[in-house]
Amino acid sequence: MRKAVIERKTNETDIKLTLELDGTGTNAIDTDCGFLNHMLTLFAAHSRMNLAITCRGDSDVDFHHTVEDIAICLGAAIDEALGDKRGICRYGSCTLPMDEALVSVFLDFSGRGHLEENLNISQNKVGDFDTELCKEFLLAIARSAKMTLHVVQERGKNAHHIIEAVFKAMARAMREAVTIDQKFRNEIPSTKGVI
Repeated sequence: MRKAVIERKTNETDIKLTLELDGTGTNAIDTDCGFLNHMLTLFAAHSRMNLAITCRGDSDVDFHHTVEDIAICLGAAIDEALGDKRGICRYGSCTLPMDEALVSVFLDFSGRGHLEENLNISQNKVGDFDTELCKEFLLAIARSAKMTLHVVQERGKNAHHIIEAVFKAMARAMREAVTIDQKFRNEIPSTKGVI
């Protein structure tokens, strides 16, 4: 099974993360931020990756370091679990509705971390979560997973719905991209021969 364990301790956060790419979506998420717990639970369920995360961070300041560092760890775990990326479909996409919100995610495990997004979230907070942290999460996971990530907000007004659509669409696009293409399971999906 393709899996990884990442432990990261800084002066700002203490994180332990366990990931299994070929899972069923089971999860145990404890980050001290209720909305982030909700988004990561949805991510696990829709990606079908088994995911366990514990994080203790400097939440007395805010959740910036918690969100960014968890994304760094999650991206690193995905990158490690993919290994040389032999046999993966590599590309994934999903357009997902969440009530009035509609978000499209396109991604490529290209070996190059890059983010393009056009999120327009007018509310500053969802619960105790600063909505600007959604972009910080996306940037950090794109860099550490070494993937090209495009997130396109087609429409949406409710911050909760927009961010939930982002996480669900990203999860489903990843599920597609990390799937092993049985016909080409021994090939690196690049004309370069490496990713």
